[in-house]
Amino acid sequence: MLQWAAYLGTFCLLLLWPCKRWLSAGLRASGEDLEGYKLIYKPSALANYLVRRCRTFHGFGKARWIWKTFPTLQTLVGLLGPVDKGVHFVREYLQMSDEGLVALDWAVKPGQPQRRRRASSNSTVPILLVVPNSFGKITRNTSKMCHLALTHGYQAVIFNRRSHNGCPLSTVKLQQYGDPNDLREVIRYICHCQPSSRLFAAGEGTGSGLLLSYLGECGSSSYIAAAGCISPLFRMQDWYEGGCSWLWKEILLLYQKMHLSRYTSALGQTINTDRLLGSRTLKELEEVLFCQTKALNSLTWDSYWERNDPLRDIDEVAVPVLCICSQDDPIRGRPETTVPFELFETNPHFFLLLTHHGGHCGFIKDDLSSTMWSHSVLIDFFKSTVDFFAVEERLKTFSKRKGTISISGNRTAHCGASCRREQNCPHNIHEIYNWQRSYTR
Repeated sequence: MLQWAAYLGTFCLLLLWPCKRWLSAGLRASGEDLEGYKLIYKPSALANYLVRRCRTFHGFGKARWIWKTFPTLQTLVGLLGPVDKGVHFVREYLQMSDEGLVALDWAVKPGQPQRRRRASSNSTVPILLVVPNSFGKITRNTSKMCHLALTHGYQAVIFNRRSHNGCPLSTVKLQQYGDPNDLREVIRYICHCQPSSRLFAAGEGTGSGLLLSYLGECGSSSYIAAAGCISPLFRMQDWYEGGCSWLWKEILLLYQKMHLSRYTSALGQTINTDRLLGSRTLKELEEVLFCQTKALNSLTWDSYWERNDPLRDIDEVAVPVLCICSQDDPIRGRPETTVPFELFETNPHFFLLLTHHGGHCGFIKDDLSSTMWSHSVLIDFFKSTVDFFAVEERLKTFSKRKGTISISGNRTAHCGASCRREQNCPHNIHEIYNWQRSYTR
């Protein structure tokens, strides 16, 4: 009750306090500047293909006036609105190597058995792994993303961190902001169960930081074909130290305290729970949780972010990543100082879709029951990326066959078998990336 009272109490204040429209007339970047959005990228073959094929990129300019005027309203609806009734979730618990527990929520349509049917190891149905925000709440946006994925033929699954969304806390260890170890074990488990399925990933808000950390640490061994981040917060240390308006910080701080108060007895073994619940800022709360512990190897604030900054290994990312951001995001802050435009201008793996409106994880098109524009864009991006690499693979195979014919005069059985193996391999995308990086031409 206290949680919803806090939300209702701030709802009217937030509506009367609309965020500035930071329309970036002075933002410089290479890309397509069209009605309602700007696509920022380093020119490449893949980028040119996406510009031609992804028709959903320019589908948000017709949003209703009320959504354009009140970005905070879009944000509240996306974060606090009712979950989509067109999708249910079946839970699966996984025990990590240190005996900690995480949970996977598999999306199923209403009326399906409440116990998930494990797909065959030969199944080629693509999987969408959703990484929700780091505050442990399954939002309306998250449920709608899973619903849309189901309708497009994906299996959708939500990754719940330790103690999040009803997952039991079996150890006194919580997951640091950018620690990808649990996510790495989950992805290995999914790939072990369904090795023939392509795996895609989508991060929401602060959950995008964990996804970017994982992609950076694993590089071309991530097992992910393509990834998307909706309203990511790139520079988290700066966000904790300055960041968004104090009112949003108070809401997030209250929610965190209420969530962690359930585990004060267990967490009291490693941290000072009185200081934790008495924290006045998100920065202070994060420091108490992970820096000011009772362990001998406690971290300083700066060293904590050296190992948890989402962008620390960003140059190692080896798959296409689309980031969708709004210039009027009331939680992230001004794009001029919070979005690393140089990353998208110089790295061919990253694409930034920057809209004038949309709030934080909002992007509502017409009404509350419609599909979120950002989700449609991600599905379109995933499909177009797969299509592009399929074309590249056919060209590569044709080139190999042509070379064999020119040398021997006929096509050898060995070459034919190897080409078939390449076409059947669900993870041959990584071989394509190592192939002279032709997609950046």
